[in-house]
Amino acid sequence: EDGQKMGLQGMINDMVQRCDHDLSRRAPQELKALEVADRAERLRNLAQIITALENGAWPEKAKKALLEKVGTGGTAIPVVGITGTGGAGKSSLTDELIRRFRLDQADSQKIAVISIDPSRKRTGGALLGDRIRMNAIQHPNIYMRSLATRDTGSEISKALPDVIAACKLAGFDLVVVETSGIGQGDAAIVPLVDVSLYVMTPEFGAASQLEKIDMLDFADFVAINKFDRKGAEDALRDVRKQYQRNRERFGEKPDDMPVFGTMAARFNDDGVTALYQALVPRLAERGLKFAQGRLPAVTVKASSAGRAI
Repeated sequence: EDGQKMGLQGMINDMVQRCDHDLSRRAPQELKALEVADRAERLRNLAQIITALENGAWPEKAKKALLEKVGTGGTAIPVVGITGTGGAGKSSLTDELIRRFRLDQADSQKIAVISIDPSRKRTGGALLGDRIRMNAIQHPNIYMRSLATRDTGSEISKALPDVIAACKLAGFDLVVVETSGIGQGDAAIVPLVDVSLYVMTPEFGAASQLEKIDMLDFADFVAINKFDRKGAEDALRDVRKQYQRNRERFGEKPDDMPVFGTMAARFNDDGVTALYQALVPRLAERGLKFAQGRLPAVTVKASSAGRAI
């Protein structure tokens, strides 16, 4: 009867109205909430503080103290930024990299994943859909949080620097940030992270289009995902040469550039494993501790043609 009277949109409006509570007031106001011994309580406090940071409702004094404490902290906690075009498979690739960390290090590392999706200009809403693609995050050591950009024209949330700092203080070993899809000219994630990964597909158009991609100037690693698509080998060659030109590394071979061909949708893809194994020494330099790896070393830098069982 309610449905007949209200209609579909009326039921949606009613449901949203019933859910519309200000959760910011639940957030703890002290930094020590992020350092409590009980892990479940600490993660609950972190979730509530992130909500308050997103809503701009956390006290400025506490925010300033958070940034100061993280800035003067002891061991560095590296941050990986994963960005790229919409539909390139960033979420799937992020999930596969998390799987590699878990398998290689026997679930010993605590990882926070922050995924950002765009807010729509017309409605102001955001589909926080990254977790739809993620299957490797179901573990007590993995924390995953979705954020909306809450703005148009940017691939990151204004609250992101504070959210990263809160995750660092909450005791994670590694923070992974996945941005919303970007076009050719945005590299806003670079100043906020220690290691950046740009994800693209083989369908970027003519080779001259590579001159316009801002992230090829800044990215530490480039992944050409969906490597099973037509023209992938040519794309890999062209991107390697563009990466080499952008950095004027003419004394090195194009094959030595950190550009990888990956297929995140394929089980046990050796291209993804190659990317992970290239990330390991870079993250180790920035303070992430690694035990002896369990994954066998791969010799390729792009997905091989055969099925990897």
